[in-house]
Formats: sequence, structure tokens, C-alpha cells
Amino acid sequence: MNVANLQLEGLLMAIASINQVLVRKGVLSVEEIDIALRKAEASETNEERSEGMSASSRDAVNFPIRLLELANQCQPETDMPSFSKLARMVGQIKESYNDQM
Repeated sequence: MNVANLQLEGLLMAIASINQVLVRKGVLSVEEIDIALRKAEASETNEERSEGMSASSRDAVNFPIRLLELANQCQPETDMPSFSKLARMVGQIKESYNDQM
């Protein structure tokens, strides 16, 4: 596997863990993090940004955002799902997302 991919996996899981701590300490709510991530995804999927971009490129850009959204939805759980489990969940969501387009 490409080392850069492993580094991104680690970074995403670190951000997910930090988000979990921010919620647990009451700094941010699950809803506030969700809104921020949805805004990030919307800005990446706007017509200007995605014009001329293939569906696979849009999916690649949105993958980390969607993974963090899923990790955020797991907040009440004490254990964060593994990267591979979250990635599978993103893949399942991606299929329904692509069906809507």
C-alpha cells in the first residue's frame, strides 16, 4: 500500500478521535461537527468545483469528509470503528449517493 494512503488513514482517524474528545468535553456538539462537515462536502460538490470532474474524482475528494461524518455519527459509542469499517460504510453510502445522481 502507498505510504501516503497510510498517512491519510492515520490523519483521518486522529481527526475523528479529536472530534470525539471535543464532543465529550462539551466544546462542540455532534450536530455542530456534522454541520461543519456537511458544509465542507457541499463546498466540494458545488457546480463550480466539480465542473469537469469525474464521479470517481468527486468521490475521492469527498471520501475523507464522509468518513469523518460517519465517525461523528458513532459518537455515543465508546469505541471508534476501525478505518477499514468506516471505509466500507463510506462505500455503502457512496453507492446510494451515486444512485441519486
